[in-house]
Amino acid sequence: MKAFVITANNKNEELFLSTLFNKLGVPSKEMTAEELEDFGLLKMMQEADKSKKVSRSSIMKKLQS
Repeated sequence: MKAFVITANNKNEELFLSTLFNKLGVPSKEMTAEELEDFGLLKMMQEADKSKKVSRSSIMKKLQS
């Protein structure tokens, strides 16, 4: 399954797209700006390099300085 993020520029476009998706029977969900930001942060976290490890002592030294 794939998903698309489409950003409407105004209320008329929102209404048009919503109507179009309903007529086509395509499930859609409206997202707030906050939800879209959360989605972007999640994607960045999933793509982050998780192979590097940091020791507890180096973290504690940074926190103390």
